[in-house]
Amino acid sequence: MAKTPAVSNQPGSTKPCGDGEWRGASFASRTWKQLVKNRSAMCGLVVVSFVVLIAVLAPQVAPYDPLKVNFERMMEAPSRDHLMGTDWIGRDVLSRMIVGSRLSLTVGFISVGIGLSGGTILGLSAAFYPRLDNIIMRLIDILMAFPGTLLCIAVVALLGPSLHNAMIAVGVTAIPGYSRMVRGTALTVRSTDYVESARALGASDLRIMIRHMFPNMLAPILVMVTFGLAGSVLAAAGLSFLGLGAQPPHPEWGLMISEGRRYMLKAPWLVLAPGITITVMILGFNLLGDGLRDALDPRLHGR
Repeated sequence: MAKTPAVSNQPGSTKPCGDGEWRGASFASRTWKQLVKNRSAMCGLVVVSFVVLIAVLAPQVAPYDPLKVNFERMMEAPSRDHLMGTDWIGRDVLSRMIVGSRLSLTVGFISVGIGLSGGTILGLSAAFYPRLDNIIMRLIDILMAFPGTLLCIAVVALLGPSLHNAMIAVGVTAIPGYSRMVRGTALTVRSTDYVESARALGASDLRIMIRHMFPNMLAPILVMVTFGLAGSVLAAAGLSFLGLGAQPPHPEWGLMISEGRRYMLKAPWLVLAPGITITVMILGFNLLGDGLRDALDPRLHGR
């Protein structure tokens, strides 16, 4: 008798699994195997991992105190002692870049956390309760009618310029995007058999959303979070550049570009170092996000 191939039990997977390597493999294992095949994604992962490692070890890795002023070594070009040179008051640029990575990543993660939390609550509520759907979506449409940068500036102007308020502003601006994505995904998951079965067994609405719907929405959420981290870092750097985010003497990358532009012709490294770093890190997040999007697509598993 011919052997019937097993069918994958992963949510969203419609591709049958044969007797090969995919049978019995966890969803995370399959995703990782697909991700490893993508060279661009692995390059992005290396960049992101390197930046995260530098941020974690910043106090130990930084060769100098990023806030220490040395008027005897002002505006020195990159050399053996100062690999990225010094700024207009003699502070080591490399040390400020290393410590600034911690600030930039903190802003990114907290901003994404705010946007994801608010967007998930609103999106799930809109998808699960039709009476709230129209109200929530109209409010989201109003927020999305404003350009993101303008909305960030308005929030910071209301709260006051500071790094913490910049995190809140960027997070609030991200809520509409997460809300619409979560709502669209939740509407699809809500009509599945396992959700209807849980409802028939008497599960509460909150339990259905947390235990049955949200875990099966993680794939698109994870991809959007990866792209959101890049956007949040860039938005926070833009606010700091405008003087609405981090304030001196914090070594934040956007603020370093803003302060260094006055000396751009005499000391171009003051602008090039943080500018190139921001570009490389955002590119790393975007490459990783593209790879995750492909790796989490069940139609590509088994190819």
